[in-house]
Amino acid sequence: MTYTLTTPLYYVNDKPHLGSAYTTLACDALARFQRLKGERVIFITGCDEHGLKIQRTAEQAGLTPQAHCDRVSAQYRELWQAWEISNDRFIRTTDPRHRQLVHQFFKRVEAAGDVVEGRQQGWYCVACEEFKDDPAGANTPNCGIHHRPLEWRDEINLFFRLSRYQQPIEELIRRPGFISPPGRQKEVENFVLQGLRDFSISRLNVPWGLPVPGHEPQTFYVWFDALLGYLTALLEPGDVPDLELLSQRGWPASVHVIGKDILRFHAVYWPAMLLSAGLPVPERVFGHGFLTREGQKMGKSLGNVLDPATLLERCGPDAVRWYLLRDIGFGDDGDFQQQRFTDLVNNDLANTIGNLLNRTSSMARRWFAEAVPPVSSALTDQHPLALASADATQRVLAALERLDFRAAAEAALQLAVAANGYLNEQAPWSRMKRQEGVEQVADDLYAVLEAARIVALLIAPLLPDLAERMLAQLAQAPLASGVPEQASSDAPASPPWSERLWWGGLVAGTPLPEPAPVMARLELEETL
Repeated sequence: MTYTLTTPLYYVNDKPHLGSAYTTLACDALARFQRLKGERVIFITGCDEHGLKIQRTAEQAGLTPQAHCDRVSAQYRELWQAWEISNDRFIRTTDPRHRQLVHQFFKRVEAAGDVVEGRQQGWYCVACEEFKDDPAGANTPNCGIHHRPLEWRDEINLFFRLSRYQQPIEELIRRPGFISPPGRQKEVENFVLQGLRDFSISRLNVPWGLPVPGHEPQTFYVWFDALLGYLTALLEPGDVPDLELLSQRGWPASVHVIGKDILRFHAVYWPAMLLSAGLPVPERVFGHGFLTREGQKMGKSLGNVLDPATLLERCGPDAVRWYLLRDIGFGDDGDFQQQRFTDLVNNDLANTIGNLLNRTSSMARRWFAEAVPPVSSALTDQHPLALASADATQRVLAALERLDFRAAAEAALQLAVAANGYLNEQAPWSRMKRQEGVEQVADDLYAVLEAARIVALLIAPLLPDLAERMLAQLAQAPLASGVPEQASSDAPASPPWSERLWWGGLVAGTPLPEPAPVMARLELEETL
C-alpha cells in the first residue's frame, strides 16, 4: 500500500506566501511521520498554472503566460527546497503529459453522459476563478473574499452533470473520516443538501488553458484541469499517460490537505468527477484554517504580509515549524503574533528541550568519563520517566495519525517538562557531593538522557533538523528524518523508528560529544 498525500496545487498568480508554506510544512510533517512508520509515501505538491487570472497577471507584467508560470513555479520549487520539504513529486499543470491525461479523463466523463452544453450566466470572480451565487452589493457586486468587482458572464459552456451524483455524494460526505476536521463536514453537508447543480467545466475566450477535445474553441475551466494534476503527479518518469496505471502508482489519495476555502471543490466536485470517470475517490479531505497576523488579515495594502523566505532566513526552519504546528490547531484559524512566536520558541525549544539535553549531557560527561552513565534501576519500564515516555509516545503517535500537530507537539514537550522536573527534584549536583550518591546520580542522569532521546524521536516529524542535532549530541544514529533520498543512501541502516521509541535505547558507556546548544534563542529586535 502507498500513503499518498497532497498539498493543493498552488495558483501561480503570485509568489508563495505564508499560507501556502503553512499547508506545505504540515504535509511535510505528515509525510515524514508516515515514512518513519515504514510506509511507502508519495508526497505531492506543485502548481496550478492555467486560467484567466494567470493570463491577465502575465499581461500586466509584460510576460507571456508560460514565462510567468515558469518564473513563479520556480519560486515555489526553490522555496520548498530551502525549507527542506520532503515532497516526492512536484507537478505543474503545464506539463505536456498532464494535457494528455486531462483529455483521457474528459473523454471518459463525456462517454458516461455527464457532459452537456449549456448557457452560463452570472457574476464571476476572476481571482477565485468561480461564479458567485450571492454577490455582495446590489449595483456593483463584489467578491466577498477578494472585495473586488465581479464581472458579468453570459456564454455557452460545457457543463458537468453534478446533479446526477446527489445521492452518492451525500453518502460519501457522511462517511466517517472522509471530511476532517469534523466541523467542516457540516459545512459541506449544508451545501450538498441544498441540491447539487451542474457546473461549468469550460470557458470561452480564455486561450491560456487546455483545449477541450472536440469542442474548440472551448478551454477547460481551471478547476477541472487543476484537480487532475493529482493524478498526473503519480506518473513515473517513463510512464505513458494512462488512467489505467493510477491504481499501481498510488491512487486513491490517502489525504488531500487544503485550505477550507476550497473544500467544496475537493469534497464534492472532485469525487463526482472521479466517479464519472470510473476512478476511486480520495480516502480523506482535510480542510485547515487561515492565518492572520496580529489579529489582522494579511495583505499587501496593509503592508503586513509575512514572507516565508524572510522568516526562514531570519528565524530558521525549527522556530517557524514549531510555532505554526505547535501553537495553531490544524483545522482552526490561527494568528501569527511575533511576541508569542519568540516566547514559545525560546521557552519550549531553547529552554525546556535544548537546555535539558545540554545540562544533562554536561553533567554526564563531567562525572562519568564523558560517556553515558552506568545504569541499574533506571532501565526498568516502571521508572517515572519511562512511564512518562510511554505515555508521550502513545499520545504523539495518535495525534499525528489524526493530523493534530498541536497535540503531538504538546505531548512531546510535556515529556521534556517532566524530565526537567525530575532532574530538578533529584538534584544530582547535590548528591554528587556524597560518595554514596554516585550510583543514584548515574541512574538519574541516564533516565533524563534517555527521556531526551525519546523527545528527539517524537519531534522528528515536526522538527527534523532539531531532532537530528539532539540525536547527534546523544551519539545516536541519524533518522534521515523520513526524507526519501536520505533513506535510500549508503549510510548504515539504523533500527526502525518505532523500535527506537522503546525505553532503554541508550547504551551505558557510549562516549558523548562535547555539548553545544542544539537550539539558539530567538532574538528579534525588529518587526518581521
